[in-house]
Parts: sequence; C-alpha cells; structure tokens
Amino acid sequence: MSEAEQQIEEEIGAVLYQQPSERIVRIVLNRPDRANAQNLKMLYGLNDALDRASADDNVRVIVVAAAGKHFSSGHGDMQRDGDYTLKDVAISTSQGFAQPGPEGHWAMEEELFFNLCWRWRNIPKPTIAEVQGKVIAGGLMLVWPFDIVVAGEGATFQDPVVAFGVNGVEYYGHPWELGVRKAKEMLFTGRSITAKVAHQIGMVNRVVPDDELSAEAMSLAEEIAEQPMIGLKTAKESVNQVQNEQGFYASLRSAMIMQQFAHSHNRVVHDGVPVEPEGGLAVRDLIKKPPLEQ
Repeated sequence: MSEAEQQIEEEIGAVLYQQPSERIVRIVLNRPDRANAQNLKMLYGLNDALDRASADDNVRVIVVAAAGKHFSSGHGDMQRDGDYTLKDVAISTSQGFAQPGPEGHWAMEEELFFNLCWRWRNIPKPTIAEVQGKVIAGGLMLVWPFDIVVAGEGATFQDPVVAFGVNGVEYYGHPWELGVRKAKEMLFTGRSITAKVAHQIGMVNRVVPDDELSAEAMSLAEEIAEQPMIGLKTAKESVNQVQNEQGFYASLRSAMIMQQFAHSHNRVVHDGVPVEPEGGLAVRDLIKKPPLEQ
C-alpha cells in the first residue's frame, strides 16, 4: 500500500479506505473470510468511508470494491455482530428497533436495507461498483445504489429470497435494473444471472476478464475524474431526477411495504421467516443451480 493509500479501521470500519490518486478513492469491503457477508461494522464502515470521500473536495470519483473471491454474499451475518447495537450507530430517523413484532423489524430494515442505500444512491459524486464473484441477495444493495458497474466475467447476480417467502431484497431495484421480464424470471426461479446477461440487459456497464477488473475500474475512474466536479454533479443529479420523475422512489417504497406484509405473514404462518418453506427449495439449493445464460 502506497503512502497515499489509507485504511479505515475505526469504530465501525470493516472496510479499507484507499486513495490511489488525489481525485479517486477506492473503498474495499474487507471480510473476505465471510465472502463479505454484511454486518453492522461493514455497513456503517462503508457509510463512514463514503461520507469521508464525499466530504473531500479533491475527490471526484469513488470506487466500491471487495477483497477476496466474492463481492458480497448478502446480509446473513447481521445477527453475529455483537459488538455493535443498531441504536448506537443508526444515522436515519428510523427508530423503535427494540419494539416487538413487525414494528421493530420494519424499523431495522428501514435503517439498514433502505435508508443507507438511498443515501448512497444520492451521493453527489460519480460512484463505481467493481464486482467479482457472487453477489447474492443483500449483496445487490451494495451494487445497485452506485452509478456505474464494472464486473469480472465470472461475476453472478442473484436474489433467491422468494424462497424465504418475501418479494425480494429490500432495496427493490429489480424492475429498474433488470427490466420487468427478467426481474420476474430471476425472482420466480431464484436463479442467478451471469455478468454477460447483466451487461446485455443494461445492469452492468462493462464486463472484463477477472484479472483485469481492478485495472478497468481504475481506468474508468481516472477518465471520469478528468471532468469538472460541477459538471459531474449536475449530470448525475439530472439523470437521477429523470428516474425519480418516472416513479423510482415511490416504487421502492411500495415494495418495501409489501415486504413487511410478507414478513408479518411468515411470522403468523411459520413462526418466523421460513428457511425451507414447505414445498419450496432451500436457498442453499438455489445458489447451486446454474445461472440464467440468456
């Protein structure tokens, strides 16, 4: 690591903060031994790092990458993060995390899986997701909020949580990112899509050999960083506003409410979200199925 590169290991910082040039910051998810499964330390470390890069007037482009073989296996480690309590680290107005029943669960999901994503989506600087390996369920929420996606050719993207009895991952970008038909196929089958398919449908900007991924993301970041910051900010805001006027935020909120209904149903019928609902495939089996190739 060069002198220009830095590392965040602060109170909630399970990420690396690198600055390979004055105008570019590279934030690396750093739980490779857990396939970058998310916990509070990772999510709030990422948020801290993004805030830090956003506040640095010299920085024009932010790259979000991941250490190890897989970009992120989702938020399956949220219950293993005993060193942190959500009430202590929450950054939004969502509260009531300790309330019983759906109220507390809804507050938790609002904070972690919706408000953080929406906050990152609206960072007024260009952001690039540098993606390799598997991106499963909650891993999508570390890809979709960012502006440009560069993927290694071995990357796959999957949201198999219909098998849990819910409509999909909480930041419900599926119809926007995949298109209506492919979103339904991906959700109904639980199968992943390849980087090639993701590129064909417009979810991914570029697909490159896995060993060229970081170089490609940096090359793109360097090209973007040559542009004036005011131009980049206004261009990003203009594109985001078009999406907002098309109903993007309203559709995300509608799906979020639908998910809370599904959670409540599962608590009544299954005494919790079923890992292996009757008549369905376990998520671990869906992950083993071959990806959709077209």
